[in-house]
Amino acid sequence: MRIANARRMFVARAAALAIGATSLFAALPAQAADATIELEIFKAGFIVGASGGSGTLTYKGQKYPLTIGGVSLGATIGASKAELVGEVFNLKNVGDIAGTYTAAQAGYAVAGGDKVADLKNSKGVQIKVKGKQIGLELALDLSGLQIDLKK
Repeated sequence: MRIANARRMFVARAAALAIGATSLFAALPAQAADATIELEIFKAGFIVGASGGSGTLTYKGQKYPLTIGGVSLGATIGASKAELVGEVFNLKNVGDIAGTYTAAQAGYAVAGGDKVADLKNSKGVQIKVKGKQIGLELALDLSGLQIDLKK
């Protein structure tokens, strides 16, 4: 009987410890974004695609206009427009937003569809965006997107 009580006590303590550890990890905050970003990207192509557009970076209460460019190689057919909004991480200063961003993605949009991208540049800046894509485009490619501060 003593062994049965000891087992029950052990199981109860282990369960309490597991619940406490779970709630501790759930309470840890996610990494806060350093900035927010809005992008409007136009893309067209047949095999080789070209893209361009504009955007706005909001960093420490200031708005910075952006220019967007890029080329994608792979199975690109069609034309589309994407309006994306999201968050920027690991941005130490506003100049670090400039650079070529890469992401492996497979996308498909016909007359409107959700688009999600997780992009990163060589300075470690990460952009997570989501939004709508309008148009007709079939794409399966590794894209390079160039973002610069508008001068």
